[in-house]
This record gives sequence, C-alpha cells and structure tokens, in this order.
Amino acid sequence: MSLANRPAPFELSNPEGLYDPSANAYSHVAEVSTAAKLLYIAGQGGEDLAGTLSADFAEQARQALLNLGIALESKGANLADVFKLTLLIVDHSEAKLALWVAAANAAWGTHMKPTCTLIPVPRLALDGMQIEIDAVAAVVAQR
Repeated sequence: MSLANRPAPFELSNPEGLYDPSANAYSHVAEVSTAAKLLYIAGQGGEDLAGTLSADFAEQARQALLNLGIALESKGANLADVFKLTLLIVDHSEAKLALWVAAANAAWGTHMKPTCTLIPVPRLALDGMQIEIDAVAAVVAQR
C-alpha cells in the first residue's frame, strides 16, 4: 500500500496542551478544506476475498487495513487521504492496542496518523471477527 505524496485537502495536528498521541497511532485534530471530495468507507473487517477470517488479531488488523486500502483505491484515494477512523475491537486489551499500533505504523509509516476513536465491543457482525475499521477520507475534488 503506497501513500501518495500529494497535497492533502486536510491538515492533521496535535495541539499544544494535549498529550502526544503518536505512540497510539492517531492524531487529535483533522481540519478539512471545503474544496475536498469526502469518501465515507464502511467498516472493513479482517476477512480476505473469500470471506475467511484469521483467528489471529494482528492478521485481521493487517487485512482490515488492506481492505480499507482497496476501498479507497476504488475512488482514486489511499490511506494518506484518510483523516478519521472509527476502530471497533472485540475484547479490547492493551495487547490488542499494541498490535493495532504496529499495524497502523506499518500502513502509515512516518506520516501522521488519522484522528481515531477506538470503541471496545463485545461482538462484531461475523463470528470470529475481532476488528472493524471505518474511515472518512478527503481528496481534492477534480474540476
């Protein structure tokens, strides 16, 4: 998954007076230009093309990010265009948070991470599903 180096119609920031969230793979604030085209991506889980879910949380997180990338690419966008995530994790723990952070760091690299709300949940749509990621992305609207 490549992160395009093009001007983004949004700015991510971590204001002074708030703790640095980068260790947890997110940013505090996203400001979006009104000239942007917004993409709302439905929750992406860790299932592969055949609908198979790994029993491993880290693998599901990696696959969910790949699935998010495919959805974004279908509209000419990529992970660098994402400014907001909602992350649902079944039976959330510090260990799962560390695995999520590793997956997010692998996906976004040194780029600032999107704003993110993590919501622990008891269950998701499919048996064995451990993570679901929905996203909002902004791309410069073509005129």
